[in-house]
Amino acid sequence: MDYKKYLKLNPDIVKVRAEIFIKEQGFKNEFDKIDKNCTHVVFYDKNIPIAVCRYYKENNIYHIGRLALIKEYRDKHLGSKIMKIVEEEIKKEGGSRVTLSAQVRVKKFYSKNGYKEIGNIYFDEHCEHIRMEKFL
Repeated sequence: MDYKKYLKLNPDIVKVRAEIFIKEQGFKNEFDKIDKNCTHVVFYDKNIPIAVCRYYKENNIYHIGRLALIKEYRDKHLGSKIMKIVEEEIKKEGGSRVTLSAQVRVKKFYSKNGYKEIGNIYFDEHCEHIRMEKFL
């Protein structure tokens, strides 16, 4: 699995995003405003984009956005590998603290990857979320 880091939206990011957020989850373009100001790490299998994860820095804290992985690749246990690569990219930029907003149904995945819950469960984007953080 190869990856590339992009500082702005490109067709590969939009393709993965459309496959998951729009086709599977029924969103429209709610993420355009957020995504245009994020760094995106796009993962490829034989030059085909299969996953994307975004992050941005605010007040010296890095925030990771949704990890989006094409359905056909979800049973290959790539999520943890992808998170490690994104965290390494953040560390290269000098980051030492990462936060994210996880859907409650997947918080176990983030917990396995070293993230701790902070705050209370809240309702956002049609489902329950929890803020989580990790020190790199």
